[in-house]
Amino acid sequence: MPRVRGIGPMNRRDFLKLGGAGLAGATLLGVAGCGGEQVGGGGGGGGGGGGTFTYGRGADSVTLDPVNATDGESFAVTRQIFDGILEFEPGTTNPVASLAAEIPKPEQGGRRYTIDLREGVKFHDGSEFNAEAVVFNFDRWRLADNEYHKGGGNQTSNFSYYVSQFGGFDGDSIIESVEAVDEYTVRFGLREPLGPFLRNLAMSAFAIASPTAIEKDVEAFWEKPVGTGPFEFDAWDKGSEVSLKANKDWWASDLPAEQGGGGPNVDRIVFRSIEDNSSRVASLSGGQLSGADGLTPDDVPTVEENEDLKVLTRPPLNIGYLALNTQKAPFDDLNVRRAMAAAINMEEIVQAFFGDTAQVATNAYPPTVPFWREATEPYAYDPDEARRLLEEAGMADGFDMELWFMPIPRPYMPDGRGVAQAMQRDLEEVGINAKLVTREWGTYLEETSRGAHDACILGWTGDNGDPDNFLNVLLSSKSATPEDALNVAYYKNPELDEVLDQGATTIDENERRRLYEEAQVIVYEDVPWVPIEYAEPPLGYQKSVKGVTPNPTGSEAFNTVELTGGGA
Repeated sequence: MPRVRGIGPMNRRDFLKLGGAGLAGATLLGVAGCGGEQVGGGGGGGGGGGGTFTYGRGADSVTLDPVNATDGESFAVTRQIFDGILEFEPGTTNPVASLAAEIPKPEQGGRRYTIDLREGVKFHDGSEFNAEAVVFNFDRWRLADNEYHKGGGNQTSNFSYYVSQFGGFDGDSIIESVEAVDEYTVRFGLREPLGPFLRNLAMSAFAIASPTAIEKDVEAFWEKPVGTGPFEFDAWDKGSEVSLKANKDWWASDLPAEQGGGGPNVDRIVFRSIEDNSSRVASLSGGQLSGADGLTPDDVPTVEENEDLKVLTRPPLNIGYLALNTQKAPFDDLNVRRAMAAAINMEEIVQAFFGDTAQVATNAYPPTVPFWREATEPYAYDPDEARRLLEEAGMADGFDMELWFMPIPRPYMPDGRGVAQAMQRDLEEVGINAKLVTREWGTYLEETSRGAHDACILGWTGDNGDPDNFLNVLLSSKSATPEDALNVAYYKNPELDEVLDQGATTIDENERRRLYEEAQVIVYEDVPWVPIEYAEPPLGYQKSVKGVTPNPTGSEAFNTVELTGGGA
């Protein structure tokens, strides 16, 4: 998802594996052990007691147009406004039917999917959801000459999620055609099978927006979103808060909660931006917030000791990393990148800033994602080896660089400044002078996306539980395009690209395992990143808040939330 870009000590439950075109495998990352409260059946049209649910977070959203979002704070809001053709079962990355009447079966060896859609669904503006609405959205995303193939205002992305998950636009898109067979049937034609196709359809980025609203003013859609979801957009005070109001006519109110339905049970949701972590925790403790994310390990005892509060944890599906800009000297030199990895005492940093809520990262995605390579060891902390590598690179006296860190807490990085300062001290020991740099969050994403940094701390929370969603999104050449790169290392390796393309289009799970293990070895040896950690993010809530199921993708669905003691 995200750019959340990010998450824990590892829960070893496996994700439900998606083979080529269908759902394969047996186990999934579930809600058990994640601290969520299971809720019962449908909400019966939103009769859950009402009130205002106020959620504190470390930063504002960047855009509310889901396909152009790359950050978790944007998806946290769009998740409430929009529905997808498929969704993930709460607390998992197991796709379930949403706007689709049922999960489609692959046809023609995974090159075609025919999807029956739900009838009687309306967008918040009163327009009808149907097959033509699905075609409109996918044509907007996949066709570069489509008149609505653009964002507006404060955009940081030009459909980069579509590129990363579906290969590109026009002839580069793995989706060759999208057609309305009849009013409530849509058919997708693929150029070749796509392993994570159904998981991709369940991602927040590919939720279905109102064609009427986009046609009316596509330039304003990023700040005036219209979907079919349990909450409608109300207002956005930029930099402060986003407010939503309940959609009392939500089509899924009577569906069971395990299918993503029920509610909405509160009248309003307010997403309040409180950048300072201590202030956010104080607001939670003082009752001004119903819930809050971005807790640090040090905050957990404070919340647990408060008799009115409780701690929940998200299932781990993320990674934090230090990206090295491989298109800039000296990080175009492999020996320098290896020296960076050897110079940083990552075990000490992870212990200091995450405690028992994370483990040192080794591979480019977490162990909860299929085909994770167990044999990989963390880069060894060895300052002498770092000095030797620098000397071999002709930089025995070290060098000056900029080390960028995010200004806000993220699920994978609750204290970016502190981690950057610790790295700075380690690098200084081997002669590398790292100047610390940060920007406002939206600007940080924009400038790192276009490669303004030497090295930057970022991270990623997975969107769909498939390795393609980490490796292809974050490390393939097609994700290293100027202005909208998700591959902020600007790492371009044709060998890796070929392996990733094969992994995405292969339906045999044993072959996918071989390919993704090979990809992890390539990345480990080439060091475009220095992996930091996999974290299990703690969340704080009032005990009076019920019905929260922490989401591994980092964006909880709040339709089932109930306030048993009034809103914050």
